[in-house]
Amino acid sequence: MLWIKAFHIIFMVTWFAGLFYLPRLFVYHCAAHDAPSHARFCTMERRLLRLMTVGGALTVAFGVWLWTRYWLNVPAGWLHVKLSLAVGLIAYHGWLWKLHRDFVNYDNRHSARFYRVINEIPTLFLIAMVILAIVKPM
Repeated sequence: MLWIKAFHIIFMVTWFAGLFYLPRLFVYHCAAHDAPSHARFCTMERRLLRLMTVGGALTVAFGVWLWTRYWLNVPAGWLHVKLSLAVGLIAYHGWLWKLHRDFVNYDNRHSARFYRVINEIPTLFLIAMVILAIVKPM
C-alpha cells in the first residue's frame, strides 16, 4: 500500500509541476509576436500538456486504487471534498488545453496578467488537498 501512495504522490508532483508551469509559458507566449516564437511556444506547451496529462491520469489512477483499498475507513465528508477538488483540478487542466488551442489557432484573447493570475489557481488546490490528506480535518 505504501508503494501505491508513493506513486500517487510522485505523479501528483509531476502533474502539479505542469499545472504551475503551463500558465507561465502562456505569459511568455503573449509577448511572442513572430512566427518562429509562436511555433516554439506551441511546441513547448503541447509537450508539457502531454507530460502533465500522463501525470494527472496516473495520479487519478493511483488515487482510485488507494480509494478502493481504504473506502470503508475514509470519513465521507473528507472523501467528498477531496474528490470535488480532484474534479475541479481536472476541469482546470481541461481549461488549460482549451487555452493552448486558442494560442495554436491565433485566437488568444487574454493578457499576460490574466495568465499570471490563473497561474495561482493550482496553488489553492494544492494547499487544500495537502491539508485534507495530512490533517484530515473532517
